[in-house]
Amino acid sequence: MYLFIINSRSGGGAGLRTWHTIQALLEKRAAAYEALLTHSADSAESQVLQTLARREDWRAAIVVGGDGTIHSVLGALRRSGVPLGVIPAGSGNDTARGFSIPLAPEAALDHALQERCIEADLLNAAGVLTLTAVASGFDAQVAVNVNASRYKRLCNAIGAGRLAYIIGVLHTLMTFKPCRVSVTCDGKEQAYAQAWLVSVCNLPSYGGGLLICPQAESGDGLLDVCVVHGVSRGQLLRLFPTVVKGRHTKLPYVTMLRGRSVAVHFAQPRHAIGDGEALGTAPLAVACEPGALRVLSPLAAASAVAAGAAGSCLTGG
Repeated sequence: MYLFIINSRSGGGAGLRTWHTIQALLEKRAAAYEALLTHSADSAESQVLQTLARREDWRAAIVVGGDGTIHSVLGALRRSGVPLGVIPAGSGNDTARGFSIPLAPEAALDHALQERCIEADLLNAAGVLTLTAVASGFDAQVAVNVNASRYKRLCNAIGAGRLAYIIGVLHTLMTFKPCRVSVTCDGKEQAYAQAWLVSVCNLPSYGGGLLICPQAESGDGLLDVCVVHGVSRGQLLRLFPTVVKGRHTKLPYVTMLRGRSVAVHFAQPRHAIGDGEALGTAPLAVACEPGALRVLSPLAAASAVAAGAAGSCLTGG
């Protein structure tokens, strides 16, 4: 039995439209499933936990939605051990990209029903679990501004989620002021004057495909960190096109770090987000939880070949 978790509001209504497509495909394939419609991230975890507790033969919990919907059920899936599947229907869909899940609904469903898993790490920031990245500073402020904007809804309606982020960058650039930050990675502290952002990543991208930490791997037990500091507004604006291809990592005002735990303390209150969802403005302490989640992913096929395995829901990735 598959549990489908549908956020009808994801991607400006794309979640519900995508679910109608998936539902028709499931009926054609005579697949056994149950659908759970969620409307609030605050209640999604408890809804999923209650549903999963009703039976023991769940093959997977498959989210039809975006990164925020996935974020809301991570705690339930970690506790239950049920694998996560993804049918992308959000604005950014960076979780899908990070696990090589197709953006087309039917192709994503095909891969999910193959039931091949890899183990993935989770990020734990003061008890809040995150799968893609915990970002603080400028890009977190961009996300806060975008989520509160009218242009996000318009961009979602025309299938241009990344455009909303680009507009948000220009919007935020006019008002954001950098400040000093202390970053402690595996106990080693480094300070940066005039820091714009600190991103702690588990997957390579966020913001709709921006490769903030292109070397990040979901199952290596490590956090990848990007710090942007000591740069003018004009230089920061010119930096963003390089992020699309992940070419910013060698620039003199970009520092890349890697470790199992990271603490971030800005000299002034700065917003933080996890999977695009608000985490407040307090200093951050982020730890890696290795292999805490199983994810249905096309990447498992390559893992199976490398391991010489043929079973479903493989461990290791």
